[in-house]
Parts: sequence; structure tokens; C-alpha cells
Amino acid sequence: MSALDAVRARQSWSKVDQTAPGREELLTLVTAAGRVADHSSLRPWRLIELRGADREVLGAAIATAQGDASPSSKPLRAPLLIAVVASYRKSEKVPRWEQEAVASGVAHTLSLLLDEAGWGVIWRTGHYTRAKAVAKAHGLAKNEELLGWLYVGGKPAGKRPGRRKAVDARKLVTRMPKPGSVKAGKESKKSGKKAAKKP
Repeated sequence: MSALDAVRARQSWSKVDQTAPGREELLTLVTAAGRVADHSSLRPWRLIELRGADREVLGAAIATAQGDASPSSKPLRAPLLIAVVASYRKSEKVPRWEQEAVASGVAHTLSLLLDEAGWGVIWRTGHYTRAKAVAKAHGLAKNEELLGWLYVGGKPAGKRPGRRKAVDARKLVTRMPKPGSVKAGKESKKSGKKAAKKP
């Protein structure tokens, strides 16, 4: 399967079974995912495996963050959760937003590789992602932020992945605005029409 075919075939799996890739398989895929564009090769990211009771610890942390009496059952929806962490480095060349983009790129690439390897994956977040209790449960340092979790498991037999509309690339790939134009895209068209109506 080509990279193009793999990307076209990828879908998010909201429901998975209780099988999951082992650590060695995961490390192989992470090694490949780590080849994303990374300005200055800072590697401003890390991943945390949550298996077994780790997921219950996360469930308790989510409950604390939300003020709930009972632990959240959300982390139990998959046998393997991979926490995506932006681990910011001091750099005069690479701003914080760019480092977060690298961490996100690693997570997305890893989700593609897991899907191609036959695993069901969905990237989940939530308003509690940046909560102190959740950060503490993951052992995050002061220079780190949680970007969410990849929920990973086996693709259930007979189940279909979630549906997603195809992207209309013609609407999303544009050209640079012509010199002298004020705004690009729809806004410039609107302003142009208004100007044309004026005497």
C-alpha cells in the first residue's frame, strides 16, 4: 500500500476491541513517526503509554478535574492509550507554537501508521486535557502540556469506521493575493462587491 492509499483509507475508530499493539511494535512505529519535520531537531515531544490500571488512574484524575464523585470510564474504551505530550525546549529559533505543531505531527503520523498496521485509532481530547490533576497523573514537567490521547485497539470484525466527508481541495488550496489587494479569499470578494456599488 502506498502512502497515498494509506492516508486515503484512514478513518477514526470510536469503538475498538481489547487487543492492542505490543511495546516493540509501538516503538517501531514511533521511530518512524518521529521523522516529521522538526526545526532544529529539538524533538519537543514525548509519548506516554497507558495500559491496564494506568487507565483507571487517568479516569480518577479526570473525575477530580471535573468535580465528579466517580472515576471516568472514558479511558477504558480502549486497551491502549497513548498520551501525546508537547515537551517545549528553550530555543531562540523555534517558537512554542512551532514545537507544538511538531508534537501534533508526530501524533497524526503515528495514528496513520497504526491504522495501516491494522489497528483502530481515534485521537481524543477534552476540556480536562490541560487540568492540573490530569497533568499530575501523567507526571508532566512544567515545560510540558498534554495534547490528548490516541485510543488504540483492534478493529472489531463487522464494524465500520466513522464516516467522514471528502475534502474539497479546490476550496482549500488558494493562491497568493494579487499585489495591491487588501484581503484574500471571500473577504476580498465581499469588499470588492461593496466598492463596486458605490458611485
